[in-house]
Amino acid sequence: MRIAQIIDSLEPGGAERMAVNYANALSKTIEFSGLIATRKEGLLLNQIDEKVSYLLLKKKKSIDFKAVFRLRKYLKNNKIDIIHAHSSSFFIAVLVKFTLPKIKIIWHDHYGISQDLVSRKNISLKLGSIFFTGIISVNTALKTWAESYLFCANIIYFPNFIDKPLNSDKKLLLYGLEGKRIICVANLRQQKNHELLLNAAVLIRDKFPDWTFHLFGKDFRDSYSEKLNSMVMDLKLRETVFFYGAVNNVGAALKQCNIAVLASFSEGLPLAVLEYGLYKLPVIATNVGEISKVITSEKEGVIIESNNIKQLVESIQNLIENERERQEIGIELSKRIMLNYSQEAIIEEYLSWINSLTNFVFLKAIKN
Repeated sequence: MRIAQIIDSLEPGGAERMAVNYANALSKTIEFSGLIATRKEGLLLNQIDEKVSYLLLKKKKSIDFKAVFRLRKYLKNNKIDIIHAHSSSFFIAVLVKFTLPKIKIIWHDHYGISQDLVSRKNISLKLGSIFFTGIISVNTALKTWAESYLFCANIIYFPNFIDKPLNSDKKLLLYGLEGKRIICVANLRQQKNHELLLNAAVLIRDKFPDWTFHLFGKDFRDSYSEKLNSMVMDLKLRETVFFYGAVNNVGAALKQCNIAVLASFSEGLPLAVLEYGLYKLPVIATNVGEISKVITSEKEGVIIESNNIKQLVESIQNLIENERERQEIGIELSKRIMLNYSQEAIIEEYLSWINSLTNFVFLKAIKN
């Protein structure tokens, strides 16, 4: 089997990281695994395994025929059977299929605002889905949406999975005192609700002045970013809250922290929570998306209601004051994640599903 992942960029983000994860994992199990970035590279370039065949298309516009034919050449030269297109990269996958009709497209839906699917409309995606052999949804709400909106019968839910980053052992200098750090890994987007975290930081600082907050994620230099920076200044949090931007070795940061938080308004199945568990951190997260399916009991983490500062502050305070509880929660979450969200578990199911699809399509062609 020969599969190529397609993603628009290699900037740090959930869809981008899953494209890399799939490419890396498949390079160990199938004949050929490729990864294609359509528009630009990014920090995740350093996370690609040396066994993965990599191509940057340098796509300049929505319909870029030069990029389409560069993609066609790559697919043909490497005898690709299946394009695994992530998020909006489905469009170029459909365009190239017109020139290579036998190639199959699997579309992977990573849509993060799963609390508002009623208003999600995408005509190009709907028409493009006619050409999909199968669809992967990262949570059950997206699966239900795809079944009702798209023209594809083969839709499956696969949770995100994790693997230890290639360069997690590289050193990364963090501010604050060792043993008293709280981390949040989330790009600076409105839906991640960093504002709640900053407001909580004020209350935690007043009672536990030695504890600090460490925020990792891409800064888009937009109005939301400006608002967060203004809050840090206005709330006098410069010695309490530290922004690091996007880094390619967040694992090195997680190793140095003691509590992990995710305060989002909306999520699918966030890789951040899986990574927190991989590094045995106790987690406080909002009850959105699939998070409650990862953290299923109080033994595995703390679930709070979205935008509830009282619950957030009380939960952080409780973990600060109970080191043993922190350790026990981190260990239990780690066990659950390794059992249910490991690379090995998901890839085995993925390949079984792919085989069932391709065999079905082959048998149907014979009957016709």
